[in-house]
Amino acid sequence: MRFSTVLAALAAFIAFSAAASATVIGIPTDGDLGFQPSASPIMDQIYGFHTLLLIIIFAISLFVLALLVWAMWRYDHKRHPEPKKFSHNMTVEVLWTVVPILILVIIAVPSFRLLYDQDVIPEADFTIKTTGNQWNWTYEYPDHGGFEFVSSMVDDEFLGEHPFAAHRNLTTDVPVVVPVDAVVRMQVTASDVIHSWTIPSFGIKMDGIPGRLNETWFQATREGIFYGQCSEICGIRHAFMPIEVHVVPQEIFDTWVVAAQGDPYGAIDVLTAYYDSLRGDAQLASAR
Repeated sequence: MRFSTVLAALAAFIAFSAAASATVIGIPTDGDLGFQPSASPIMDQIYGFHTLLLIIIFAISLFVLALLVWAMWRYDHKRHPEPKKFSHNMTVEVLWTVVPILILVIIAVPSFRLLYDQDVIPEADFTIKTTGNQWNWTYEYPDHGGFEFVSSMVDDEFLGEHPFAAHRNLTTDVPVVVPVDAVVRMQVTASDVIHSWTIPSFGIKMDGIPGRLNETWFQATREGIFYGQCSEICGIRHAFMPIEVHVVPQEIFDTWVVAAQGDPYGAIDVLTAYYDSLRGDAQLASAR
């Protein structure tokens, strides 16, 4: 195979990978373990904190297992037919008090940092307000003219007609759109019962409570489509009110905002054209 052919194949692979990375990223996958791919600084911290806890738990489990095995071997009834008669050991008692305290301090430092970063909202680029309803979400962009729309799940029979990637019980008819790397303040409330706005890849989960306005934030650092679902049992169709967020370049977001100010339900055409251009770029690279 000629070197130029290899380069062409590599370029095609990179182009197709780029097109794929700009589509679906944050979605549950059969057979996967662990979290969904991280796409925000908060989720990066959650990953790190989870890894730290996993290491600590694994080390404690191995230590306790080693103690059990050693005790069963060392104090086997054949070696010690007469049990020892003692009840206290000052060194052991000090160690099993001090060591857990040190472990909790090690856990507390990143835990408090994560809680603080989740709770304190940095200077936001803009705000999105979402209201949970039985059983869909209403979104409002107050910093972009105040347009709003209702986002509902696409039923199974209409998935094939959807203009881009569609997934059962996850795809919505009108998605949320944000620019990559923008700090977004999310205001969450509800119109009837308690709902919960959740995007696993962003590390974000905030309850929407009737009569209250809760706030959280996220900063999507990767382009793509990310999914979530209501995480508070809110009624018979609780499982059918998904969340779909599209993270796009700033210029695509600006174009979408202009279209959404006129017709938020027709602005999906901007996203369709954007993803078509990505696929066209990938096909062009493959032909080359």
